[in-house]
Amino acid sequence: MRGDQYHVQIEDERTRKLNAGRTAPALPDGELAIKAPIPGLVVKVLVAEGEEVADGQPVILLEAMKMENELRSPRAGVVTKVLVAGGQRVEQNAILIVLE
Repeated sequence: MRGDQYHVQIEDERTRKLNAGRTAPALPDGELAIKAPIPGLVVKVLVAEGEEVADGQPVILLEAMKMENELRSPRAGVVTKVLVAGGQRVEQNAILIVLE
């Protein structure tokens, strides 16, 4: 419209209901989820459960649109859960790693 671009996603009723049940579970206090910012393919997980990570440390390589994106830890902590593996496809906002 008049040179403006709009991005629209249309879902039918069935898809909307299916997606409604896919909300991420609440995390205990003090835990932080590192989520996929975009849909893509996990190229490599760079950390393991129980490993200490520093603020800004790379934790996952995610490929999207033929580009590798390095996901970094938003804070220092200990990796309590790694929920993905290399070669796995993920959707936007999927929880990849949980930090304590």
